[in-house]
Amino acid sequence: MEGRRLALSNLEKVLYPATGFTKAEVLHYYATVADILLPHLRDRPVSFLRYPDGPDGQVFFTKNVPPGTPDWVTTAEVPRSEGPARMVLVQDLPSLMWAANLVTEFHTHQWLIGDPGQADRIVFDLDPGAPATIVQCCEVALWLRERLAADGIGAYAKTSGSKGLHLLAAVRGASSDRVSEYAKELAVEAEKALPELALHRMTRSLRPGKVFVDWSQNAGRKTTATPYTLRARAEPLVSAPVTWEEVRECRAPGRLAFGAPDIGPRLRDYGDLLAPLLDHGQAAALP
Repeated sequence: MEGRRLALSNLEKVLYPATGFTKAEVLHYYATVADILLPHLRDRPVSFLRYPDGPDGQVFFTKNVPPGTPDWVTTAEVPRSEGPARMVLVQDLPSLMWAANLVTEFHTHQWLIGDPGQADRIVFDLDPGAPATIVQCCEVALWLRERLAADGIGAYAKTSGSKGLHLLAAVRGASSDRVSEYAKELAVEAEKALPELALHRMTRSLRPGKVFVDWSQNAGRKTTATPYTLRARAEPLVSAPVTWEEVRECRAPGRLAFGAPDIGPRLRDYGDLLAPLLDHGQAAALP
């Protein structure tokens, strides 16, 4: 594969028992979407949420370079409060397939390795507290979209691949701390504008029936599920970009749930809906 030798293991192993989805199908999925996924991974240190025995087995985060990582996989030193660490950069198809063979969700920071203090994205993780669902997340997302637009910031949406919705936008000229501060300001505004629907605090007792607007993933140390990553859920669900029309028309939770088999047809229909995030010329300055 591009001049690299890669041993793939346990291809017949069923990783998603609810659907019989195997490790071979996981690897095929990542190979199929590689051209679209890799630009969202490139130059971003990756945290792996690994589930080698499926979502019902052991699930654990790997942030440092895993033991046995091939020497041709790119790594980089990343600053942390407790001291620098070395993390993986998934820069090409062989690295992607090596990482996929570990059976992992891909999680990335909102900054690039060249300038870890400067955010190039802002993210809001909209997390519903039962009985709220992604339907209520869509209502909050539409409000946030308009609020961001008022500041000249264009937002894009993707499913979390679980219960909620992520909003992302390209930004420039601001530190992770400043982006976090701005995101919190908007989360507080959302709660004031939608008091029966939105919440900016994580307090569990306040969350039933509301959407937690998690602004904290903009902190320099935090990561968010990468676009197009598979998730460790009962079915092979994907964190999939969605159109704003789909967000507006969402009336039932299942309407915005996309599995690995759905992504190829969606890419043919829409292309990469998050492609504008990769164009730094479209990044907006925070007010």
